[in-house]
Amino acid sequence: MNKKIFVSLPVTDVKASRAFYESLGFKNNPRFTSETAAGMVWSEDINFMLLSREEWQTMTTRPIPPSTSSEVMLALSLDSREAVDAMASAAAANGGTVDINPVEDHGFMYTRDLADPDGHALGAMWMDASAMPSSDKAD
Repeated sequence: MNKKIFVSLPVTDVKASRAFYESLGFKNNPRFTSETAAGMVWSEDINFMLLSREEWQTMTTRPIPPSTSSEVMLALSLDSREAVDAMASAAAANGGTVDINPVEDHGFMYTRDLADPDGHALGAMWMDASAMPSSDKAD
């Protein structure tokens, strides 16, 4: 079996969160979608499960952190700088918060960080690894 990643996120409004993630380019997987959950596909190996807070709490007794905190930022790779900006625009138009951190432009890499409607941090990023400067530092 190929290794895959499934990211589960507690959300306040499953339908609104599904619409938000679809606006970013995720595809809904109806097999994993119900009134309390939405299965969202980023790629063949990366899937998000958007779970109502009630559904989330059947999986863990740990508290849901406030929307102003960050435990993890999930970086989503895109094909171009323009795609990064388009994702940021889609996030802003669909209830997200854009540029929660300063925009980073290193020439070979361009990132914009955003938050979904529940405050989960996402990094929209593009990188041209062939243009990445080499490091002269030894390990």
